[in-house]
Amino acid sequence: MTEAILLVGGKGTRLRPLTVNTPKPMVPAAGVPFLTHQLARAKAAGVEHIVLATSYLAEVFEPHFGDGSDLGLSLEYVTEEEPLGTGGAIRNVASRLHSGPDDPVLIFNGDILTGLDIRALVATHADSGADVSLHLTRVEDPRAFGLVPTDGTGRVTAFLEKPQTPEEIVTDQINAGAYVFRRSVIDSIPAGRPVSVERETFPELLASGAHLQGMVDSTYWLDLGTPQAFVRGSADLVLGRAPSPAVPGRCGDRLVLPTARVAPDAKLTGGTVVGANAQVGEGARVTGSTLLAGAIVEPGAVVTDSLIGAGARIGARSVLTGAVIGDGAHVGPDNELRDGIRIWCDATLPAGTVRFSSDQ
Repeated sequence: MTEAILLVGGKGTRLRPLTVNTPKPMVPAAGVPFLTHQLARAKAAGVEHIVLATSYLAEVFEPHFGDGSDLGLSLEYVTEEEPLGTGGAIRNVASRLHSGPDDPVLIFNGDILTGLDIRALVATHADSGADVSLHLTRVEDPRAFGLVPTDGTGRVTAFLEKPQTPEEIVTDQINAGAYVFRRSVIDSIPAGRPVSVERETFPELLASGAHLQGMVDSTYWLDLGTPQAFVRGSADLVLGRAPSPAVPGRCGDRLVLPTARVAPDAKLTGGTVVGANAQVGEGARVTGSTLLAGAIVEPGAVVTDSLIGAGARIGARSVLTGAVIGDGAHVGPDNELRDGIRIWCDATLPAGTVRFSSDQ
């Protein structure tokens, strides 16, 4: 297998308070745009040619990645004129593939951070003779996901909607968002209209007697759909829990880019990333957080599990936990911001405006 399709979808609106003009796959995770980790892992697995199926703000990808030669890849870009769903997006780029009808094509999702053994998925596909092979992962609570039961040989037996009752939870296996398709299956997807692989393509293939093979790989897996998950994923990349050859430096408690400035007595832990030209002041403590380019954490501030946008400033002695601070925003000194709070781009929060703990 030498080529792949990378689905770079939607607007990422749940990250939108952070940045209005940058799609989620380009927001830095562990020092580089998240998409870089996806591309680097595919390259490491032997992929040479990748077609990016893009939609929202697609024009930012090609100027950054170009033809892919800097990553040792050949990249092409196809932009949807209107939303086509997962299956429609796959079909929409079929003309750019070089594979023959029986050749395997890797398809993966730009919103998923995973430790999937891509080579093992490809080997499973080849050994089983499947039409489509799916990466499956196990989750503790499958109620938020569609279920994918398999038989004793790993062959998929059904695609079940999100379970509503305990009796409907027949497996803890879910679709993890990476596949190997036989090229001819891609060409069979209806063209020019929205198609969902989960609700249409896969169930119809199963009903027709096609062979769908599941490979359970319960290594690292995280859907980056929320800001909290994005921060966690970036930290896990730095800590080495989520593997990526694109992390710019050694894995460890912190990643400080060369142009950043950190006071000698500041404490950075938990996979914290300090981006280009960012600053962390004296006595500040930053844990499991991401500071984007030019962000400033003033002396004595405490920042935990938070995402601090480019050029944003966190005032002295402010305490942030689970916060998302938009690009250019200013949180004044002596504020206390708790889990789930969002400060929009360029907003200003005056000193001592918000607190959650007692005044005592």
